[in-house]
Amino acid sequence: MEPERIWTAALVVIGDEILSGRTQDKNVAQVAAWLNVQGIRLAEVRVVPDRTDAIVEAVNALRARNDYLFTTGGIGPTHDDITVDAIAAALGLGVIHHPDAMATLERYYATRGGLTETRARMARVPEGADLIPNRLSGAPGIRIGDIFIMAGVPHITAGMLDALTGTIEGGRPVVSSTVGGWIAESEVADLLRETERAHADAPGGIAIGSYPFFRDGRVGANFVVRGPDEASVERCLADLSARLTAAGREPVAGGI
Repeated sequence: MEPERIWTAALVVIGDEILSGRTQDKNVAQVAAWLNVQGIRLAEVRVVPDRTDAIVEAVNALRARNDYLFTTGGIGPTHDDITVDAIAAALGLGVIHHPDAMATLERYYATRGGLTETRARMARVPEGADLIPNRLSGAPGIRIGDIFIMAGVPHITAGMLDALTGTIEGGRPVVSSTVGGWIAESEVADLLRETERAHADAPGGIAIGSYPFFRDGRVGANFVVRGPDEASVERCLADLSARLTAAGREPVAGGI
């Protein structure tokens, strides 16, 4: 039997404001959660400045080793919104004003002062690109092959992801289940590794993530089992709970 295909995506978060700390990124979590439902794993994330060479390098490196590439940020109307130009450069394409995007923006701004030259920048796309609908602010996202260029504003990004639901190919959705405990993760590192290894042959694979915390003056950790096969995930979780109990720990179903 051939191993189950694992579909992967990468995300490039674009913006000086993210790197400076002025803005806290929320898109990584929502893109990852959305991809999981599509049966696609977010394999890597890179945050880059509003600089053409950095965007070009990230786009070409990440798209070469993943099935899909998503970007957020840098598609607004101002001079530092250079994502479209940078991605077009990475792909060796020109940039045009998409006629459907122009029509959408003309309708949107008809009662908001009209479509100015500055606002029309949001209709610019790499040649041959399609649009991702944006029902919130008019300016669309962009799809060019397996690259998806989206807004940086989280609620607009969410709307664009919603518009893409069911339109791209993936595998089985990733499911997860959690057990926690007042346990220092260093004390059970070998146990976690051995449990994951024991379930390595599960359909689509199994991964165990460890997430430590410090709360109420105590050290603890939550252990999350992930995989595309729900039955395999539950078997691994039950095995992990049993091993923790046998080691004198007190596992808490659902995590702490």
